[in-house]
Amino acid sequence: MYKRILLKLSGEQLQGNLDSGFDIERARWIANEIKPLQKEGKQIVIMIGGGNYARGSQFESEQIQRVTADNIGMLATLMNALALSSVLNAEGISSRALSSIQADQVVDQFTHRRALSHLDKGRVVIIAGGIGRPYLTTDTAAVSLALELDCEIVLKATKVDGVFNKDPSKFSDATKYDTISYDEALANVDINVMDKAALGLAMEHKKPIRVFALLKEGNIRLAIDTTDIGTLIGS
Repeated sequence: MYKRILLKLSGEQLQGNLDSGFDIERARWIANEIKPLQKEGKQIVIMIGGGNYARGSQFESEQIQRVTADNIGMLATLMNALALSSVLNAEGISSRALSSIQADQVVDQFTHRRALSHLDKGRVVIIAGGIGRPYLTTDTAAVSLALELDCEIVLKATKVDGVFNKDPSKFSDATKYDTISYDEALANVDINVMDKAALGLAMEHKKPIRVFALLKEGNIRLAIDTTDIGTLIGS
């Protein structure tokens, strides 16, 4: 159904079964889910989080200002991008990590032209550093990047299969939405699958978002090629 997609992965997902840090076996599992899609010509952009190493919100305090805390979080995403790109390449998936923050000694700087060039050459593009500025989450960066690179949809990988009217881990009677409008997702305070800035940006530009569970074999393919998985957030 879609040729070019933006896949949003959290740092927590890359942590796998470890207490913290980067789980190589989880990364290899993700690689094996992506490999056949790349071979079929799907163009995949990955926006990566950093919560397995550090979240900006964890560091903000009287001693560490918000800007510094967010910068620490951006550096955490850079570690994940480098590691994931290495694993993908080792598994036979041509990939490149790019960074929205300048770190030329270890990773290439993100530019629009460079990212498109890698995609045209069939490489998976992994973006670190979010949007490169504080006060904006990697969710917002994911939607912004999808717009910039003309990705057809944002695929938000989560622990649960979609958007629910309340937390399914706490309430057994939680009901899943097959589809939900941007307006409803923004207005409902119980829907926290993406931050409101990300949803507002998607609504403004009518960029669809599909929320789905990552850790089931074949789910990334289903999220790209069918409508039978997760929740579609759209107009």
